[in-house]
Amino acid sequence: MPSERKLEVPAINNLVIAGWTGRNVAALEAHIKELEAIGVKRPKSVPIFYRVAHTLLSTAKSIEVMADKSSGEVEFVLYSLEDGLWLGVGSDHTDRKAETIGVTLSKQMCAKPVGAQLWRYGDVKPHWDKLVLRSYVPDAGGGRRLYQEGPVTNMRSPEELIKLYTGGDTLAPGTAMFCGTFAVHGDMSYSGSFEMELEDPVLGRTLTHTYRIVQLPDEG
Repeated sequence: MPSERKLEVPAINNLVIAGWTGRNVAALEAHIKELEAIGVKRPKSVPIFYRVAHTLLSTAKSIEVMADKSSGEVEFVLYSLEDGLWLGVGSDHTDRKAETIGVTLSKQMCAKPVGAQLWRYGDVKPHWDKLVLRSYVPDAGGGRRLYQEGPVTNMRSPEELIKLYTGGDTLAPGTAMFCGTFAVHGDMSYSGSFEMELEDPVLGRTLTHTYRIVQLPDEG
């Protein structure tokens, strides 16, 4: 029977955002150009690892952001806990206006929403190439539209990312690592909600999380 558990956010004391983790050079270039179009500079290296405050990690149903220029992006998230390596789904919600000034700054400015349910990584490792990430945003008609979709293999493997970040084979206990994303369908969305999922068609289960985005006024 595959193992599942609930995330205890206070157990995380080190939060890492891995960026530009794509395997496919063309797809990675598409995402870089997507962000260049809104004024974000190219990364100095790929992949790159941003340290942010662990207090940004949140399983809440809503987050508060400054003004109307932030957006989510679906990612798989690795958690090193006292009983091993676990997998979840999360959104590297980012202030896009601040991103044009500095990516590190923008990563620090928004909460990082994650689903509370986790899967043991060892249970999905044998069929890792079958897992699929998706996200949805509201459409003009009041429904939802597919915003992102792709296999987790679009990004580098967990083992490779851990090796690149630590120089070894394991993450320190208490570490959470967001592991990268891919380009969106259509234009970037600054909508009032974000829905994400990680599907495991082999074991017939899905990790999901939806959060509302509350925009605070920008008083200058």
